[in-house]
Amino acid sequence: MSTFVAMITFITSIVLLVLGYLFYGKFVEKKLLRSDPDRPTPAISHNDGVDFQPLKPWRIFIIQFLNIAGLGPIFGAILGAAYGPAAYIWIVVGCIFMGAVHDFFSGMMSMRASGRGTPSIIGIYLGKNIRRIMQVFIAILLIGIGCSFVTGPADLLNNLAPVSKLFWVIVIFAYYILATLVPIDKIIGRIYPYLGAVLLFMAVAVGCALIVKGFNGSITLTELTPATLRNFHSNPDTHLLFPMLFIVISCGAISGFHSTQSPIMARCLPNEKYGRPVFYGAMICEGIVASIWATAAMAYTGGPEGLNAAAAAGSTPAILVNAICKDWLGTVGAIIALLGVIACPITSGDTAFRSLRLIVADALHFNQKPIMNRIYIAIPIFIIAVLVCTFDFSTIWNYVGISNQVLANIMLWTASRYLYKHGKNPLFTAIPAIFLTYVCVCYFMVAPAKAGGMSLAPVIGHIIAATVTVSLALIFNLTSRRLVRRTH
Repeated sequence: MSTFVAMITFITSIVLLVLGYLFYGKFVEKKLLRSDPDRPTPAISHNDGVDFQPLKPWRIFIIQFLNIAGLGPIFGAILGAAYGPAAYIWIVVGCIFMGAVHDFFSGMMSMRASGRGTPSIIGIYLGKNIRRIMQVFIAILLIGIGCSFVTGPADLLNNLAPVSKLFWVIVIFAYYILATLVPIDKIIGRIYPYLGAVLLFMAVAVGCALIVKGFNGSITLTELTPATLRNFHSNPDTHLLFPMLFIVISCGAISGFHSTQSPIMARCLPNEKYGRPVFYGAMICEGIVASIWATAAMAYTGGPEGLNAAAAAGSTPAILVNAICKDWLGTVGAIIALLGVIACPITSGDTAFRSLRLIVADALHFNQKPIMNRIYIAIPIFIIAVLVCTFDFSTIWNYVGISNQVLANIMLWTASRYLYKHGKNPLFTAIPAIFLTYVCVCYFMVAPAKAGGMSLAPVIGHIIAATVTVSLALIFNLTSRRLVRRTH
């Protein structure tokens, strides 16, 4: 009986995520975005055979899922599980009401703006000055993510096939350059279904092993109860549950990086009716993957305390993933599963650089149909990326985490302005935007200096965060009302 109880939180999380797609996703589609199957999409009206071209919806879903997955829903979920079962709340609630909505709006707003990239979409609704700032900010973020997704998978590949890390870095960079330049259907559209199959096998295999082991009593889990709704981290004074958990788990709940990926698929979607399964649905799948790995990490190490002890002993998320796959899936299953884990960052890294090429092209109004025009933009991008890869990986990743959430926050405010402009209730995106504003400002105030914060006392940090959040919400409301009055 106790074994069955130990699986309730995990199973409930999966069920709630699926129900979130079926019901809340449908509500967002019908009431807020109102998908129109008769409206021409950029894939049809701007078809250039390179970035704008219709692909089959099932391929687009897999590409979107792999684009946004990266290491976040695996490594981020494992790091987040160190805080305890509270991670489940953030993954489920964040994914359904924030992350999936964020991704859905990012894709649909891009489609309705001729496939424009994230800075252009932000500029349309929040102004030209913010657009210019975001062009620089997003460029830096994408370089950081792309480089993180070179060094991370290079380490994993070198563990699987020891040659040298430098060799694998060169191989990954060569692939990224090629995938960034060629038409989207030539590499990404062809190999992603196979990589997606590997990733799905990994998630399903680990999830099934988890359930079997839970019901036969070979593992135990810490359930989410009032007593366990606390900070389990081994260093709680530095790693505060709020706001640290909401930054550590980004891709499994909400991530601004996704807003840079949705426009890529917005340029390939043949019909708006596929928007919900592609954009909202892919994020729900990512939440399921995050739930699986957060649970697996706690189960394998004996709970959040054991997970913290393992981390203190030197077990990184990569080491834990390797150990879990070997112990639970056997040699063959472990190899396939590890290939899935490796595919996650690589299939986000290539599209991070592709997205950056498109954003630069949008800013310069540079036609991307000629191959030489693509090369002119790609060369300086990859020169900078090679230089950034010489920096310490952990330093890069610290800033990627908070930058992710800042961008997600700005996209939620952009979606709220979109709803305001179209005469719809903005609270469905404004409330998540307000919450994430509070999280981000609080993080900047209380996080350690090495993680990009100011190391202020938590009480002071919360007071400043509350003041800034209320002020921004009031400013947004006033400017939105003026915009509506001018429009009418």
